[in-house]
Amino acid sequence: MKQVFSLRDVEELLRTGADLSTLPADAILTPSARDLVRDTLEQPRSPKTVKTAATTPPPNPSAPAPQALNSRSPQAALEAYFRSAQCLELKQQICDIGRRLWQRAYVDGNGGNIALRVGEDIALCTPTLVSKGFMKPEDLCLVDFAGNQLAGAKKRTSEILMHLQIMQRQPKALATVHCHPPYATGFAVAGIEPPTCMIPEFEVFCAVAIAPYRTPGTPEMGQLVADLVDKHNTILMANHGVVSWSHNSVEDAYFKMEILEAYCRTVLVTAQLGRPPQTISPTQLQDLLKIKQGLGIPDPRHGLKECELCDNDEWRPGVECAIPPKPGPATGPDPDAEAAVQAITDQILAQLK
Repeated sequence: MKQVFSLRDVEELLRTGADLSTLPADAILTPSARDLVRDTLEQPRSPKTVKTAATTPPPNPSAPAPQALNSRSPQAALEAYFRSAQCLELKQQICDIGRRLWQRAYVDGNGGNIALRVGEDIALCTPTLVSKGFMKPEDLCLVDFAGNQLAGAKKRTSEILMHLQIMQRQPKALATVHCHPPYATGFAVAGIEPPTCMIPEFEVFCAVAIAPYRTPGTPEMGQLVADLVDKHNTILMANHGVVSWSHNSVEDAYFKMEILEAYCRTVLVTAQLGRPPQTISPTQLQDLLKIKQGLGIPDPRHGLKECELCDNDEWRPGVECAIPPKPGPATGPDPDAEAAVQAITDQILAQLK
């Protein structure tokens, strides 16, 4: 009886290092299995190399994937990786972060998006028009750095170009998270960078800048954000939201969002207490920046002198509205009303007489 090989059977053979050229001549291959066998045998590399590069994703989900997988890899190899157990684990991580964003009200409707680099110039990303709180692994997409979708049933997010431009500009960027946390977005709408020298966690893990507004999803928006990621890992997008990147994992990119939002909320609460905030000294901040640099986190203040570190000129807590109030109703007597009352009084007294 002729032996039948499915796509899964061929993938398993590749994982075990088998030589596909030794398959029985009369073997029956399903269409997908035939494509994978053809693409594999046409590649000028050994079966062992094919196993590592085309079908085996990174053993550590929090580390960058081997750079062998790229947008030029055979479609069958990309599909095999997209359906692999290792890729499924990364998809589940992204879905978990999506639920956390939704549960903390950092996203509304189907807003926000997440991307994770999984090869030289390819990334997993969230789909469009799906709430981040209810994504499933099968909803995710595989795209190249030009934004072309390589795998996935649903259409990729419309804002993927910004994530990809960040990854192209910043080679260390493994994962990116974009959302709309209310307090941090408030600073973005006001065009004010959060003040510094107040809370250690913010100083160590976040480096914030503001990108000017452009229409979301356009290359111009992505370019303005990408221009800042060499020295900042958390970007306020004017009149829009926030995007963060991490060189460690998608969860770490999300952590930066949590830290920024908690910090912005604390700063606003502090401003309402009626007393000037107590700040960290430049010397103490220098110690925190040394920790930050040791963690490989960028910051434009690395290398500055202490006298240059705590500059919060943009922050003016407690400033009253600059628009003058409208004049209220007159508080003195109305002459016309007084005259009318007097005339009526005179008429009544005349009739009584």
